[in-house]
Amino acid sequence: MEVSDEEEDDVEQNLREETGRSEDGNIQNQEFTCYNYEIVKDKEQYEDPDYKSWENEREKIDLGAWTSKENNQEYSRKLSDAVKGLQDDHKKHHEEEESTDEEEEDHSMDDKVGSNDEDVVKIYSKDHHATGIFHTLTQFRDSSVLTDLTLNTEDGKSLCVHSPVLAAVSSFIWEHLRRCNEGKDGDSNVKVRGWSVSLGPEVDHVGLECVFEITSTALQLQHQPALSLCFTFLQQQINPHSCLDVASFAEAYEMVELLEAADDFVLRQFQKVACTSKFKDLPAKQLLKYLNSHSLCVPSELVVFKAVVTWIQAKPKKRLELAKELMKTVHFSLMTFKDFKEVQSLKMWSDQSLAELYEAVFQDFCSNGTSPQSQCRIYLPKESLVLIGGNQISEDLGSWSSSRELWFGNSLRNHTGIKKAMEWRKLGEMPEPARFSHEVAVFKGQLYVFGGKKYYGTGDTLNSVCRYDPLQNSWENLAEMQDKRCAFSVVVLDGKIYAIGGHCNPDYISSVEQYCPTANTWSFTWPLDLPLSGHIAKVLQGQIFVSGGLNSNYQCLASMFLYHPEKASTYLANMTAPRAHHCMEALGECLYVAGGISTDDNMSIIDQLACEVYNPAADSWTTFTSLVLPHVGAGSAVLEGKFYVLGGYSQEDYSDTKMVHRYDPTMQRWENMGQMPGPNSDIRASLLWLPPHFRFFNHNNFPYLG
Repeated sequence: MEVSDEEEDDVEQNLREETGRSEDGNIQNQEFTCYNYEIVKDKEQYEDPDYKSWENEREKIDLGAWTSKENNQEYSRKLSDAVKGLQDDHKKHHEEEESTDEEEEDHSMDDKVGSNDEDVVKIYSKDHHATGIFHTLTQFRDSSVLTDLTLNTEDGKSLCVHSPVLAAVSSFIWEHLRRCNEGKDGDSNVKVRGWSVSLGPEVDHVGLECVFEITSTALQLQHQPALSLCFTFLQQQINPHSCLDVASFAEAYEMVELLEAADDFVLRQFQKVACTSKFKDLPAKQLLKYLNSHSLCVPSELVVFKAVVTWIQAKPKKRLELAKELMKTVHFSLMTFKDFKEVQSLKMWSDQSLAELYEAVFQDFCSNGTSPQSQCRIYLPKESLVLIGGNQISEDLGSWSSSRELWFGNSLRNHTGIKKAMEWRKLGEMPEPARFSHEVAVFKGQLYVFGGKKYYGTGDTLNSVCRYDPLQNSWENLAEMQDKRCAFSVVVLDGKIYAIGGHCNPDYISSVEQYCPTANTWSFTWPLDLPLSGHIAKVLQGQIFVSGGLNSNYQCLASMFLYHPEKASTYLANMTAPRAHHCMEALGECLYVAGGISTDDNMSIIDQLACEVYNPAADSWTTFTSLVLPHVGAGSAVLEGKFYVLGGYSQEDYSDTKMVHRYDPTMQRWENMGQMPGPNSDIRASLLWLPPHFRFFNHNNFPYLG
C-alpha cells in the first residue's frame, strides 16, 4: 500500500508546525503560575485549527518527542519513520478488511450448517492498556511533547503538563480551565488560590510533614483519589508520637473523620501519649477536652495526675495558674495510699502559691468518694460487650432456666485502687425460643445467632438462625442450618460463616456448614476428621484454628488443628492439657485459651483453671496466669486488647460463676470486673457497635452495676 503525495505533505507540514510550536516555548503553551497563583490562558491557541488538525492526526502517527534544537538529519529521520508508520497503518487496515470479509463468509457458512447453535462471543482485552497509555503520556510530559499547560513555582521551577490529564483528575483544575476557555470579558488571567507542588522524582522516604503537604495540595485541588490515599496513610501512621500532630492537622483542615480517629487514639492510649514530647506542647483547651472525656482510658488516677504535672512543669510560669482547673479532672479519692504518697512527694507543692490547691487535693483524697461524681471514673468503650441467651440455675440449685435476654456492657468503671466494675444494660430479647449452648457471630455490624438448645430433652436441639440489626433494632429469621447443633463453634472467614461440628443428642457431629449471607443459603463443606463437641474455633491470620473439645467417647482432647474448608485438616502442637467447653480468643498474633473442663489422672472430669497461649509462628504453647474461679461454658471476647471471660459454671458443684474476669497481657494478670447481669452458663458473648441512643441513660433502660 503506497502513501499518496498529499498525505506525505500533510505529515511534513504537521512536523514543521509542531517544531515551530516547540521553539515558541511558553508563547504557545498555557502557563499555570503557582506562586500567586495565576492561570495564563491563550485562548487563540486553543482554537487554532492547525493545532486541532495535528491533535487528530497524532492518533494515527506516533512521532515521539523532539525539540527545536534537533538537527535536520534527525528531523528527516523522524519524517521517514512517520511516513513508514503511516504505510504500516494503511497496510494493517487493508489486511483487517480482507480478514473481516473472510470471517464474515465463514460465519455465514457456519450459520447455514448449524443455525440453532448459540453464538459464541469472545472478548479480547489487554489488561494493562490504561497503564500503558499513562506511561506514554508520562514520556510525553517529560519530553514536553503536546503539553499545553505550564506549572510554575515560587522557586522558579516549572513543569509542562497536559491540561486534559490534569483536569481529568482534579475538579479544581477542570473548573478553572473551563473558565479560561470561556474567556469572559476577554480577561485571560484568572487568579486562583495557591498551593505547594513537589517537583522531581519520587522521594525515598515519605514522612508526616511531606504527607501533610500533599494532603493540603490534594484538598485544594479537590483530588479525591489522592485524598483517600493520604487519609489512609495518616490513619495507619497514627501512633503515640504522631497522633497529636495528626489531630492538629485534621482540625485545621476540618477533616472530621481523621480528627475523630486521632482523638480516639489519644484517649485510648493516653498513658503512652502523655510520655511524649508533643504532649507538653498541647494547648490547654485541648488537654482539658481529653481529661474530661468519658473515653479517657487510664489504669489509675495516678496516670492522670502525672500527665497534668508533666504538662504544667513544661512551662511552669505560664501554666501554674491553670493547675487548679486541671487538678479537678483527677479523682484523688480513688487513689490508694501508695499512689497518694507519690502525689505528696512532688517538689511543686513547695511553691507557696499552691498551698491552697494542695489542701483541696488532700481533702479530696480523704473524702473517699462521698460525692457521686468522685465514686468512680467512667469509661465508655467504642464497642460494647454483648451477652446473648444462656442458662441460669436457681438459688436452691433445683432448676435451670434458659434465656432470650441480651445485655450489653455500656461502661467500665474504675473504683478505688484496683476495684473495677461494669455497667450492664438490657438490650432486648431475641425471638423465640430461648436458647443456650448456641453460637453467635458478628458480620458487617449485625449479630447472628445460631442453633443451641431450648431445653435438655432429646429433641430440643435447634437449627434455627436469626439476625439482629442494631441500627434498626430489629430481628430477622434466616435460613435454617441443615443439621441441628449445640456445643459447636462458628467463625467468619472471607465473607462466609462456618458452623463447625457440635452435638445433637445422642450424636456427635463431624459435619461443617457454610452460610452465605448474600444468598441466605447453607451448604456443606469438608467435614472434620472426627466428630467434635465443646471445641472452640477462631480465625487468626486468615486461618481457622480449632482447639480441644470432646470426642464421641466423651474424652477431652488436647488437640489443636487448622481446619480447611476445601481439604483435610492440618494438625499442630497439642495443648499442655486437654480441655473442652473452654474459651479461646485471638489477641495480637497469638491465641489465648482459658477455662473449661479437663480430665485428671483418673480420667475424672474436673474444672480447668490453667491457662495457656498458642504462638502460631513457633507452633508452641506457653502457660500464663491461671484463673481464680472456674469458667465452664463461659462467654468470651476481646475488648480493646484485653481478654474477657464472662460467667460459666463450676464442674465440681454445678454452681454458677457469676463473675467477669479480664486478662491484661501487658500487666500479665487477671482482673475482677464485677458480676454478671443475668444468665451465666452456656452463654455467648460478642462485640457489637451500638447506636448512641443505646449508650445514654433513659428511663426504659435501667443500668445494672456489676
